[in-house]
Amino acid sequence: MPESFKQSAVNAGAGIPATAELRLRLDQAAQAYIMQQRLIPPAPLDALKQHAAALLGQEKLDEMFLPYAVVILNNALWRPTVLKTPYRKRLLLLPQCLKSARHCTAECDTFGLLCRHCGRCVIDPLTRKAEQLGYTVLIAEGSPVVMALIQSGQVEAVVGVSCLPVLEKVFPYMEAGAVPGVAIPLLYDGCKDTAFDTDVLEAILEDCVAVEQTVGLERLRHQVRDWFCPDALREFFDADSDPTVAIAAQWLARGGKHYRPLLTAAMADACAESDAEHPPQTVRQAAVAVECFHKASLIHDDIEDDDVERYGRETLHRQYGTPIALNVGDLLIGEGYRLLVELDVSAEQKNDLLNIAAQGHRALCLGQGKELEQRRGNQTPSVPEILSIFAGKTAPAFGVALKVGAVLGGGGPALQETLDRYSQALGIAYQIRDDLLDWQSAQHRNGLSIVAVLGSQQAAHDLLADYRRRAIACLGELQSSHVKTLLRRVITKIFDKVQPMGCCDEHTPGPH
Repeated sequence: MPESFKQSAVNAGAGIPATAELRLRLDQAAQAYIMQQRLIPPAPLDALKQHAAALLGQEKLDEMFLPYAVVILNNALWRPTVLKTPYRKRLLLLPQCLKSARHCTAECDTFGLLCRHCGRCVIDPLTRKAEQLGYTVLIAEGSPVVMALIQSGQVEAVVGVSCLPVLEKVFPYMEAGAVPGVAIPLLYDGCKDTAFDTDVLEAILEDCVAVEQTVGLERLRHQVRDWFCPDALREFFDADSDPTVAIAAQWLARGGKHYRPLLTAAMADACAESDAEHPPQTVRQAAVAVECFHKASLIHDDIEDDDVERYGRETLHRQYGTPIALNVGDLLIGEGYRLLVELDVSAEQKNDLLNIAAQGHRALCLGQGKELEQRRGNQTPSVPEILSIFAGKTAPAFGVALKVGAVLGGGGPALQETLDRYSQALGIAYQIRDDLLDWQSAQHRNGLSIVAVLGSQQAAHDLLADYRRRAIACLGELQSSHVKTLLRRVITKIFDKVQPMGCCDEHTPGPH
């Protein structure tokens, strides 16, 4: 390493390389590194830190630059996705500390600084350029509005400027949401009249390649919900022809979050890397089949547990009697298989879909059977036994939904194996979460409770966190950023209650 670089490293403050030349060199090294290592976003923080340490070692730079190197590596991972995101779906996030402390007269509201475009600081030309391109612009560090925009689907990528302490704080939110983002660190974080590499930001602002459709769970969620309106279901079920079919169609349209059909549609979209505004008819039909299987299992579960309420109304067996409810559940299973058989797909795909559904159906029944056997013998299960029950009761449903979507999207055998492991961890975590919610509301049933078996709610929370981590760990095997992003967002959607981010004023900056 040239002596000038060594000296720059020694003199740098707050872990930021002191010269633009050194920062450019590290940025180029990061881009080469991710190509060599074949890294795919999103990447968890622990993995990024390991790779950042390796990058610094490769470049013979001090470990004091580790937080900066993490940011640069994450930028290199996400930049291709950001550049494929339309301007109108990008957010430019600037910190208020870029304003002129002496001359700025702009006011703030709940969304951040309201720039008056006086031209006395860098905020004015940057925001003008971004808004002309179509960006959403916020001058507010750590605003909770950012997460709201991302979750609503209005924003699909973030280009931001911030100090390293705030970037470290914000990273878990971005990683949890698998949000594509590029961050330009402030050269010092004194929260007053600071500076950054404006030429880097300007280049990213204007850069845009051929637009691709990103993973939009919120967009799909609204579409999937509409698939289960009574009018939409008439395309698949002739409710006027038979009273049993009519009850089945009404049950499909009644309540629920439609997680499983959403997973089917989203996985097909992610595997195909589709730019279509709406999923194809085959995906919609398969998603309805997946929901048929799920709603059938709910009818049978409610009978076995003698539940009185579902979706805020009487359960089906309470409303119509157990014989009719059992028959409707059986019909829905048959309808699910009928819809799969009638799909306009290749014979090989159809065979794969039927095999996935049959194996999932069998695993679900065996898992439920283990729970019923425990109840019949009035036994207290061990932790491994109850986890085995949880894996059988919930994991197959997630697995079927994801794997059906993967087949329709063209995913191969390696992806199917990963989805099996992911679904098992996800299903167990999901069941533990539900058990914790039931325990906290005193609604745990029939003594089969992981909280009771473990002896405390904290132990159950720890076990939930462990299986959540296992699900995330499965993502390291994936070679598709679209699929990896989707599955990471699924975990966040189900388990994480994202709290609003604070602002940089919560940090006490060191002297610079």
